[in-house]
Amino acid sequence: MLVFLFRLLSHLPLSILHAIGVIAGQLVYRGSGSYRARLKENLARAGFGAQLPAAIRESGKNIFELPFIWCAPPDKVLATARIEGWSIVEEMIAQKNGIIFLTPHLGCFEIIAQVIASRMPLTALYRPPRQSVLKPLMEGARRRFNLHLAPTNLRGVRVLLKTLKGGGAVGLLPDQVPQNGEGVWADFFGKPAYTMTLPAKLQQMTNAPIVLSYAERLPHGAGFVVRFVVFETHRTADLQQRTASINSAMETLIAHCPSQYFWGYNRYKIPAGVTPPSLHETSP
Repeated sequence: MLVFLFRLLSHLPLSILHAIGVIAGQLVYRGSGSYRARLKENLARAGFGAQLPAAIRESGKNIFELPFIWCAPPDKVLATARIEGWSIVEEMIAQKNGIIFLTPHLGCFEIIAQVIASRMPLTALYRPPRQSVLKPLMEGARRRFNLHLAPTNLRGVRVLLKTLKGGGAVGLLPDQVPQNGEGVWADFFGKPAYTMTLPAKLQQMTNAPIVLSYAERLPHGAGFVVRFVVFETHRTADLQQRTASINSAMETLIAHCPSQYFWGYNRYKIPAGVTPPSLHETSP
């Protein structure tokens, strides 16, 4: 039933879907006390408290654009994206060291994998949704032409490593909370957040460059601007420092369009089995 509904909604103009999303975002904000508190707290901590009204609207747009992004014909989806910075990716492709794309939950992050895969094969790390009803939608959208999935387990890590060593490209969401043993505590907007170490480890093992990407949502359903930015890192830094530097880079990206970050996500949760952070475990 949900698949049918998403496919039906995918025929609507993006401007209409975003308008519906604005209303839905406001209803969810008013109806859920826990969501409302987390959204306000995370925005205030990051120094973007004034963005609250816009963040409420953008969170709704983020959900209601999914039928279009996931179910509309790929050429129609890609036509909504304006690309900036792809020339730096082309330079890295020529080096044949592989590429690690890092995309935070910022703007329309779901469109980025399709944009990359339209230009080169991409293997993306994929964690199945908790709601099984969403699985066929997400996997269908993320298995489009040139787009391959790697599970969030040891087998998936091996797939990513093999892809990079073969000069290919992989994609990860670096602000997704990892499981026990897969992260370290590093500051994110001034508070320790359990942060995945996989991007830093992959770079260390393969010498592949890291490219940051995000898709800014334009007003009135006008589409998206997908931007690619080189990530500068000190290869000699230890794992803790390199992971912290990735969080810092995510903060810089978010500052470009702060209302479009997924502030309702419980970024600071403590995964099962993980020891809570202490002062010596966090970044300075």
